[in-house]
Amino acid sequence: METYLWKINKKKLEKTNLSRYSKFIKQHYKINSYNNFDKIWKWSVENPQVFWKSIWDFTKVKGNLGNILLEESDIFFKNKFFPDSKLNYAENLLVKNNETPAIIFKSENGYKTTLSWKELNLNVAEISNWMKSNGIKKGDRVAAYLPNIPETVVAYISTSALGAIWSSCSPDFGTAGVTDRFSQISPKILFIGEKYFYNGKTINIIERLPEILNKIPSIEKVVVVAYPGTEIEEDKTTKLKKYNWKKLIDKKNKNNIKYALTDFNDPLAILYSSGTTGKPKCICHGTGGVLLQHNKELQIHSDVKDKDRVFYFTTCGWMMWNWLVGALSSGATILLFDGFPMYKKDDLLFEFVSEEKVTLFGISAKYIDALNNNGVIPKNNHNLSELKTICSTGSPLSKEGFQYIYNKIKKDVHLSSISGGTDIVSCFVLGNLFQPVHEGEIQNKGLGMDVDIFDDTGFSIQNTKGELVCKKPFPSMPLKFWNDEGNKKYKAAYFEKYKNIWHHGDFAKITNNGGFIIYGRSDTTLNPGGVRLGTAEIYNEVEKFEEIKESIAIGQSWKNDIRIILFVVLNKDYNLNNEIKDKIKKAIRINASPRHVPAKIISILEIPKTKNGKLVELAVKQSIEGGTIKNLEALANPDSLKQFKNIKELYE
Repeated sequence: METYLWKINKKKLEKTNLSRYSKFIKQHYKINSYNNFDKIWKWSVENPQVFWKSIWDFTKVKGNLGNILLEESDIFFKNKFFPDSKLNYAENLLVKNNETPAIIFKSENGYKTTLSWKELNLNVAEISNWMKSNGIKKGDRVAAYLPNIPETVVAYISTSALGAIWSSCSPDFGTAGVTDRFSQISPKILFIGEKYFYNGKTINIIERLPEILNKIPSIEKVVVVAYPGTEIEEDKTTKLKKYNWKKLIDKKNKNNIKYALTDFNDPLAILYSSGTTGKPKCICHGTGGVLLQHNKELQIHSDVKDKDRVFYFTTCGWMMWNWLVGALSSGATILLFDGFPMYKKDDLLFEFVSEEKVTLFGISAKYIDALNNNGVIPKNNHNLSELKTICSTGSPLSKEGFQYIYNKIKKDVHLSSISGGTDIVSCFVLGNLFQPVHEGEIQNKGLGMDVDIFDDTGFSIQNTKGELVCKKPFPSMPLKFWNDEGNKKYKAAYFEKYKNIWHHGDFAKITNNGGFIIYGRSDTTLNPGGVRLGTAEIYNEVEKFEEIKESIAIGQSWKNDIRIILFVVLNKDYNLNNEIKDKIKKAIRINASPRHVPAKIISILEIPKTKNGKLVELAVKQSIEGGTIKNLEALANPDSLKQFKNIKELYE
């Protein structure tokens, strides 16, 4: 007998977008696959041109599809979908212009504001026309260093209306983290917040502006954005004239948005890799690929419809923010929360979900674990009757997390555990309503995504842990990495391990149910709370200390999440004490971000390295977690790995 946690009832199933889509492809493509996800998936990966056209048609993309569905290439990432189509991303998001809510914002301190669809259109008209009058055109870069507030969404949509390229960092990234990213793409305009609030503290952002301008000389104009519910204080930190966002919104343009038509494969946004080796890589994502993937994932996999309310707890420095904003294309209202999710009360986010009748609530596995550990029972105190879907991502959701959601949050809800990444600004594996939810498993592959698990030799394996791969091209592959001559970094990132197969760098397993279990990164990228971070950004700070000779950082699996462990070799005459530890943590917090701060700093005698001097973070991680260490013969000092065995601090 099959055991599962939840299954949709037949009456509700008939009304889902997935059910509607299965009827749509039967009618238009003679695919008889009603209620059979595996048949639809098989058709989608065997007929990619027709499948992605069906997504364009089913989700009613505005634009000119063109005549070529796929320009094929022998090189995986050079396959181009819809190379002669024309569209505008902003036009596809601004699907309404009425008085109903488009964006609802709430801060940790309880301040709430709503932007109607009409106001959203007006604000986009104002900001896009102001940028255009200041010389911003197709292909120019626009950067934002902002909290998760409505103005950030407006600036993003306004940028795409002009065909310019968006890039954002959240203010929990320190100045070094921001300049490492934005300096590589030479933005002309910077939108910057004045301040933000976190766990009751007021954090100044604008005081970082002089250093940012000094390190990014391409910035010609700065727009300062007040935090919702506050006013901008006079600031004389820079000579460059600063524009006040509120003064740019003067309501003169009367919704006159001039959409620039872009190619399907023109850049929409630049997101950043973790920075494992050197500066973070600038991943350039295409307009049409992002739109189609998000329409598919939100509308078909997650059943988001017109009038739904979608709330993902995220910052604008994480790809889930772009995903959340993409829900506007469905006609849904999006909800933004900024601040500490447990400020003064553990169930603060559920208060928001209940008040605003949220239909899809997106959270991290780490947040679920925190609720469970704190004994929070949301179903006892909140009306969650409208909640249809809970999405979980970031790090793998444990079996206990699955049980907690169904026992303590809501019994009749679709728990859609999802996994993908910044690299594709979307998902490889996620939920589907034709199948039941099994404990600890992601339900299935994304439609159009030929996902598999390989062993080290490139053979497909089931029910065994291996490498997550994608065997066929898809529209949301990065267009390129910015400043990457000959696509060297791009090829090294995804195509070194298996020939012409996308290698994602996640350990995963396909179960007997056809579901997926993700175990975390198989490379040296750190992944605390699901946010991908690079070790290089930690080393940049640690190496400045005279006490430290060298260091190595790894992500340790700990309580259903990842915590960062920093090992240091001290210079002669120094001992590791709390004062040195505190200094290191403070420097990392300020200059990288709070997420980069290690949970433990431990003194060791020697750093393991290869014969050509490279750090071997993965070997250290495997030593700690009892994994098999490969290529020991490549190490200059293999005996150094013994010092990582049985370190007491790693188990407390």
